Amino acid sequence: MAGTRDGRREGVVVPGIDTASSTAAVRSLGRRSIPAIVASEHDTPPAAESAYCEESVSVPDPAVDFPGYETALLELARRDDVATILPFREPDVYALARNRDQFREHVGTPWPTLATLRRVQDRVALFEAADRAGVATPRTRTLSEWTDWEAECIVKPRYTFRAPEYADRFEDPETQWSSTAYLEPGERPDGEAIVEEMGHVPLVQEYVPTIEEYGFFAQYDHGSPVATFQHRQRRGWKYCGGPSAFRESVDIPALERAGRALLDELDWHGVAMVEFLRDPRTGAFKLMEINPRFWSSLPFTVQAGVDFPLLAWAQATDRPIDGAPDYEVGIGGHLLRGEALHLHSVLTEEYPLVERPSFPVRAGEIAASLLGHPRFDYLSTDDPGPFVRDVRNTVEQVTGDASADDLGDSGPAARLVTAVQRLFVRE
Repeated sequence: MAGTRDGRREGVVVPGIDTASSTAAVRSLGRRSIPAIVASEHDTPPAAESAYCEESVSVPDPAVDFPGYETALLELARRDDVATILPFREPDVYALARNRDQFREHVGTPWPTLATLRRVQDRVALFEAADRAGVATPRTRTLSEWTDWEAECIVKPRYTFRAPEYADRFEDPETQWSSTAYLEPGERPDGEAIVEEMGHVPLVQEYVPTIEEYGFFAQYDHGSPVATFQHRQRRGWKYCGGPSAFRESVDIPALERAGRALLDELDWHGVAMVEFLRDPRTGAFKLMEINPRFWSSLPFTVQAGVDFPLLAWAQATDRPIDGAPDYEVGIGGHLLRGEALHLHSVLTEEYPLVERPSFPVRAGEIAASLLGHPRFDYLSTDDPGPFVRDVRNTVEQVTGDASADDLGDSGPAARLVTAVQRLFVRE
């Protein structure tokens, strides 16, 4: 039977989302003959175009039909060839944690319990855990408690996922989409409007005057670290930060101590990314948040030497893991689309507390780093399908031109895709 080896289940369900993390997992598993089953609400997820994708199945959109999405994951878990499911989004890990007992009857469950997940998806509980662990945090209060409006500060959601188990005001499970607002000294937000927008009382946080983000990445087995990795974000999708466009591997003992202390306090199980800012005034790593799932820059983590999807599969299937893997320090990797979004942000956006960089200088920095660190999240010479599909999807979103799939002679989307193929997809 496909997806079994020596009578044991082998297959892994990978949610096919619109970031390169799911593609990285499919490649990592498929290159080792572990069947990767892409489950997606999208018609054309890039991961499904990978040569290493064993099968692609359609599932409901968790943003539209969350109960249907939960049911679909449980049905996949009941298959005789499925060994586990990997989480890539907040709805994924919430669905898996909320139904952990049911999933355990069929597959390995390398993810946290709902009680533990709540302490991460509710940032008030997260910062309380950080305080107990001795991990530095920016000064943080709820909007109703904050009084120091003369300080530089930001307003951000309290919850990363709206779960009925987290607050009575949340009737249905839903991702929290509201973004961060930057406030200059003396500026006060419209409390009623912002609560209406976010659907709950948000947090106000002291602004840390830096855009130098650091990530501590780990896989834990019931409170014990299996593997760890670190990177410094050099550029985000926006010039103020955001998801990673260019990052560099680092090995900083203080970052390791902070990340481990927090995950130890949480008695963590599964994968997690702990995000920090390094305060230039003190050098301390200050906690921003935890992503309790695989992260968008996962392709670079694997390229640097720590194959977290493979480790998660081994943990789920009770395979031995021979010590924590080493990784190469001082190398970089890119999301090409993220670099383009970064330049677009430099040209078009304004953030009151963050100085806008010079466009020519930043463009030159990007060009130099592309030449010096030619590692890419989607682009792969032995597996070009996901990169081409990501370009097609992006062009269609921007132009609304469905002809990108046809690759004919007409239409700007088709011409752009053809040009990208000629530039990047060469045998």
